[in-house]
Amino acid sequence: MPRGFGDRLRATCESAEMAAEAMTFEQSVQAAIELDAPLNERLAVVAAAVRRLNSEFADAVERLVDRLEKQGAGAMAPVAGEVMPGFLLPDDEGKLVSLAEILAKGPAVVTFQRGHWCPYCRLNAIGIVEVQRQIAELGGQVVVIMPERRKFAKAMKAAVGAQFPFLIDMDNGYALSLNLAIWVGAEMERLMGVGYDLPSYQGNSSWFLPIPATFIVATNGIITDRFVDPDYRRRMDIDELIAALRRAR
Repeated sequence: MPRGFGDRLRATCESAEMAAEAMTFEQSVQAAIELDAPLNERLAVVAAAVRRLNSEFADAVERLVDRLEKQGAGAMAPVAGEVMPGFLLPDDEGKLVSLAEILAKGPAVVTFQRGHWCPYCRLNAIGIVEVQRQIAELGGQVVVIMPERRKFAKAMKAAVGAQFPFLIDMDNGYALSLNLAIWVGAEMERLMGVGYDLPSYQGNSSWFLPIPATFIVATNGIITDRFVDPDYRRRMDIDELIAALRRAR
């Protein structure tokens, strides 16, 4: 090893750590977006930034996730081998879209997102956008379902560059029917309310959110794969999504 190489390496690492420490939250999110890594590694960058910048919020998230996991949140959602319940929901342009209409075009990726304000959801949507051409080549369809008013869904679709529809699940009606809707709890309502106006985004003051689940549905309406995790910081990785879509053809 050349003389001084170890010192230079340590200095480089320390500089990188200092740069990360100096990043704002939005800069950390942008760094995660630009990272050439699997989706869940990019999501972990955001989670680390939350922990670094707001430990109180990060601790509250851990308590929320622990509560949901102990309650078995999402466990009763539809599983592989079952029929995906139908829906008829307005898209970001106000047009009603049905599951049957989507499946008539090919197997579908049906994914629930919490909202335009959620950086994990933004990254998740961007990850899908990055492979939307590959999905189209497989004959696949994608729909994002979120419990927000149309203008916010429309804004998120534009921000991530999606060519697939964003459907509006007002009051989490469809998510509730799938046992995917959860109450964030009083502590998270207080902490989230500082920066996020969910009542305005959703048009109600329930503080309910969907578990950000993803279902792969074959053209016969049968679920072939799913990802349901009450920890919203984790999502179905994009390689897994593509592999599941191939299996559903």
